Amino acid sequence: MGGDGGTSGNGAAAAVRLAEGAALREAVDTADPAAWTALDAGVREIAWRSDEPRWLPAWERTEAGRALPEALADGSGARPLTAEWLALGLCHRQGRIRAAALERAARRPELLPLLVVRCSDWAPPVRAEARRLLAEVLDAESAVRLLPLILRVGRRDRGDVVIGLATRLLRAAPRGTLTPLYTDPDRTARRYAYRLAVEEGCLSPAELARAAARDTDTVIQSLCADAALAGLAQPGASGQAAAAFDDVLAPLLGARGAQPRAAGVTALRRAGRSAEAEGFLGDRAGVVRACARYVLRQGGGDPHAWYRERCAAAGPALPAGAVSGLAECGDRTDAELLWALTSHAVAAVRARAVGGLRALDVTDVARMRSLLDDPAPGVVREATLALVPSARMLDERWLMERLAAERPRQVRLSAFRLLDAHEGLVPLRAAVALLDDPDDRLRYRARQSVGR
Repeated sequence: MGGDGGTSGNGAAAAVRLAEGAALREAVDTADPAAWTALDAGVREIAWRSDEPRWLPAWERTEAGRALPEALADGSGARPLTAEWLALGLCHRQGRIRAAALERAARRPELLPLLVVRCSDWAPPVRAEARRLLAEVLDAESAVRLLPLILRVGRRDRGDVVIGLATRLLRAAPRGTLTPLYTDPDRTARRYAYRLAVEEGCLSPAELARAAARDTDTVIQSLCADAALAGLAQPGASGQAAAAFDDVLAPLLGARGAQPRAAGVTALRRAGRSAEAEGFLGDRAGVVRACARYVLRQGGGDPHAWYRERCAAAGPALPAGAVSGLAECGDRTDAELLWALTSHAVAAVRARAVGGLRALDVTDVARMRSLLDDPAPGVVREATLALVPSARMLDERWLMERLAAERPRQVRLSAFRLLDAHEGLVPLRAAVALLDDPDDRLRYRARQSVGR
């Protein structure tokens, strides 16, 4: 029968509340797709009671639970068939009761979510009837409202039909129908909406670029950025085409996400504005820096020289990304520039310099060891990573002293990692010393080390 896993316990409690007379909106969070699938599973969740030696769902032990089958069978009973009773019937463990509830539920808009759920029912007659009824009552507006649930049900076995129905309705709907989905909290629904919008041409390139810049999901960022650029004519074709290019590039280049920025930087070459890529050589994201270097090289520029010049100046405004960029496109002859930056006033610059030396496989153990006392945790972390392959060259007693409780946390973590990279009994002695340490992370790592 199955449901959506660990949420069925909440659904079982909701089922009892419905049977005891609670309103549907009180017992179920009707705006949450997971609440509907939890109710579906919870209604069928069985429990044992010693005073009634039968395995039954808890709600079926109530007066409403005992009366519901008869009420659905002939429409009579002590109480009317409310939306709450029908909700229980739609999720009942017996297929004949689910089937009996379908026709009545189809006329109740508040029960449309459970009609969607029944479209993936394991019983073929129930499933077929639910699909027939849903095709009659579902419209584009309802499909938008229920899309997160439709997509959730669509991931189940036999659930693809309901997605196909919603897609056909939304393809035929006016262009603005999808608009509420572009900002839906459900990421899967937003992805679906933007994919459909791209396929149907519902959004202009500028709108897609703004969506790429606005959305926090990397899949949507890439989808919309690529579609925005693909929808543009060559900028040299006319003044209007150049203006359209500007409308797309501006939001992409100013986006918080790395993917849309990278797409925008790459498009600078196509726009005939390769020189502007220089402003992104020091970007915080590696993918953006890589795209900027590519565009500049295609335009005859020399990114390596730019990086060397900026890092040699070592001013207070030096972006940390420029330090990483030097390591990414430089070689070991750039090591002294990076060593000099390990004493820069800005911690992020120092950390990137140490990381750059590690990337270039330049490790002077004595010089790197001195960086283990840097006040910035990021620098200590990078220096530790650089020293791990050479850990056995570091004095064991010196490292053990650095495990002392009065030392800064980053120093203690660094010392343990380097001791753990030693051979013989050194890692075990270090781990035993920390088995009861008050620091959760150190204690956890020590116990892991002892257990190996």
